[in-house]
Amino acid sequence: MNATVNAILAQRLVICVGPGGVGKTTISAALALAAAESGRAVDVMTIDPAPRLLDALGLDLNSNEPQAVPLAGLAGSNPAQMRAMRLDPKHTFDRLVQRYAPSAAARDQILENRIYRNLSQALAGIADYMAIERLLELHEDGAAELIVLDTPPAAEAMEFLESPRRLLDFLNSRAITLLGASGSMLRGGLSIVDLAARAVLSAFDRMTGLHLLRDVQVFIRGFDGMYPGFAERAQRAQALLRDPGCTALIITTAERERVAQVQDFVRGLEAAKIRLGAVVVNRVMRKLPRIAAAEGPPISPALGRKLARNLADFRALKRRESGALDELRAIIPPGVPLIVAPELGHEPRTLEDLAEIGRRFLTA
Repeated sequence: MNATVNAILAQRLVICVGPGGVGKTTISAALALAAAESGRAVDVMTIDPAPRLLDALGLDLNSNEPQAVPLAGLAGSNPAQMRAMRLDPKHTFDRLVQRYAPSAAARDQILENRIYRNLSQALAGIADYMAIERLLELHEDGAAELIVLDTPPAAEAMEFLESPRRLLDFLNSRAITLLGASGSMLRGGLSIVDLAARAVLSAFDRMTGLHLLRDVQVFIRGFDGMYPGFAERAQRAQALLRDPGCTALIITTAERERVAQVQDFVRGLEAAKIRLGAVVVNRVMRKLPRIAAAEGPPISPALGRKLARNLADFRALKRRESGALDELRAIIPPGVPLIVAPELGHEPRTLEDLAEIGRRFLTA
């Protein structure tokens, strides 16, 4: 087994980041499967898996709970356990409310509140943090020896990983102080910001019948006293991502336009104080075997010319790929390994396909 990959599989948490369209989710699942085949209990968490990956895992991931992946049919495997789940930020937010609400009545008021329902589903920042919160829950549950997290693509990935810090910044900001003061004013019958704002909301309520002012009052009142609990969880989530048992993998492909993206991820992980374990270059073309001319059957001149053109195209692609690999090696920090994952040759559609990718990863 590749010593670098073996060290990665020995971690407690592996975070896979990278641009979109590089096979990041597939590598995440294949890596988790390889760890399970080696005898570890593994959870793999994904944000938005493609339907074909769900089919390959044999799952219908419509819940916020891990589901067992049926590994019994794998050839030659002696797995411990593998579970997979699709992250549901709304469901996770609901669980946090249930945990920190001061009473059952406050809990029900918040969960049924229209402002809460819209915020918990519409705001990307909240969705990012709730995914990290679910990761923390699974980590604390302790059922898995290894958790593999598949993150959103490129532009959103670093925001995703920095969501605990951003939530902490918000909870420690003046906005929370003002919100708490606004809640007190509302309970005292004053206003959200001032009397004019209350008058506008009251007029809006009369015209629409939506009772917006009442919903705002219930929302602010319901969250009173819950901020310390949210801050404590955000601190623990941030500590988990920075823990020595956590490592990040940057997944990419051997294309020159990916080099700058990888460099951005390297800088982003360093800024977030998340350890970079390796850069994984996915879908690298395999070398063609050398075949002596005498070994092949006779071919026509026309077919020979087509094969020659095809070989020339292949060599040109390999040169470009080799150039991109050299550029990637030049930008990754000293001591960080670059792992080459050979292409499968077709889209993975079965569990055995994912297992094959994992085995190639182990011997890369």
